[in-house]
Amino acid sequence: MSVKSAISLTQILNLVGKLDDSSGDDNPRERFRSFLGENVREVVQIRDYIQECLRLKGDQYNCALQDLINHLGTFLGFTVDFGRYRGVSGQLGFDGHWVSPSGFHVVIEVKTTEAYAIKTSPLVGYVDGLISEKKIPDWTSALGLFVVGEPDPDLRQLENAIVAERRISQLRTISVESLLSLADLMTDYDVDHDDVLAVIRPSGPKVDPIVDLMTRLMAQGVAPQDLEEEPPTEVELLPEPEGEVNYWLTPVKSDELATAEEIVYSLVGEEKIYAFGDRTPGRKHLKPGDWMCFYATGKGVIAHAKIMSLPERKKHPKIHDPEKYPWIFRVGKGKFYLDDPVIIDAELRGRLEVFKGRDPNKPWAWFVQATRKLSSHDFTILTNQ
Repeated sequence: MSVKSAISLTQILNLVGKLDDSSGDDNPRERFRSFLGENVREVVQIRDYIQECLRLKGDQYNCALQDLINHLGTFLGFTVDFGRYRGVSGQLGFDGHWVSPSGFHVVIEVKTTEAYAIKTSPLVGYVDGLISEKKIPDWTSALGLFVVGEPDPDLRQLENAIVAERRISQLRTISVESLLSLADLMTDYDVDHDDVLAVIRPSGPKVDPIVDLMTRLMAQGVAPQDLEEEPPTEVELLPEPEGEVNYWLTPVKSDELATAEEIVYSLVGEEKIYAFGDRTPGRKHLKPGDWMCFYATGKGVIAHAKIMSLPERKKHPKIHDPEKYPWIFRVGKGKFYLDDPVIIDAELRGRLEVFKGRDPNKPWAWFVQATRKLSSHDFTILTNQ
């Protein structure tokens, strides 16, 4: 599918009709699922459609999100049984039932957000019901997985409930972004279905930290033994010729204390600073006069600002994890577009120099998973100037 012929999710949904649980083989639900199976064969396409679901609210997009997550399960090597959109008396209302070639079963529950309290009992009940119907042997061969579109850093209710109810061996949570990253890893790296199972079944209830490690390695394109650097100095030396302006993109993730947007506005907008880690790519080449744009993971570019100082190793009270991000540098007055981010969709990717010679419909998470240098042309497009 070329960039020019790319069809938006909204256009597809308008063509297939209203998604619901109507019976029969020729209805909007089956037409949409057939379209996904026949036409959506790249993770990048699923990523773009999922981001559209999360931006555009409503029942139609919630139903589409559920189907897209299930379709993503096939990319991860599972045989997928699509569930119902809404529960009904007398029928199991699971969102999806994924079966591994190894015989392991994953029953999923898709949630667009954590803004509302999520109970664990329905998902447990779905697994129990599938065991009663002999579609799953027992709990030792099964896992209930909550897939969350927009995790809320202020709420750990779901994670805490899993721990408090002692269901760590039965239930997990994973963000949509991390699930997409797993699929990217299977596409581009020596990661297979068994590796995915090993990631989904850790000792704790949250999968994201392990996936973050894997995606960081993917983005940097280095082996673990190559990550070591010489001990950092207290102030970075000027590494680039004076007068030469560099342009940067850096990803920002939500943490347990704030969203990505809140982090950027607090540091760049209010404190006029930003912070890097010891091994952040590009840290040693950052200098006054450079420009940086900030990508909120899974959403888009939300701000940009001018770099005003070299990174200096020190602490700042507004940095949530100062041990992880000890290199502070000053920035000028930032320009913010938090409510109208620049979406890095296929059309925009097709205009970027960094994608020249690449298919913009191929996996592109590598572009936004680590800090990277940009051309002035690409920076201008990404900041919508």
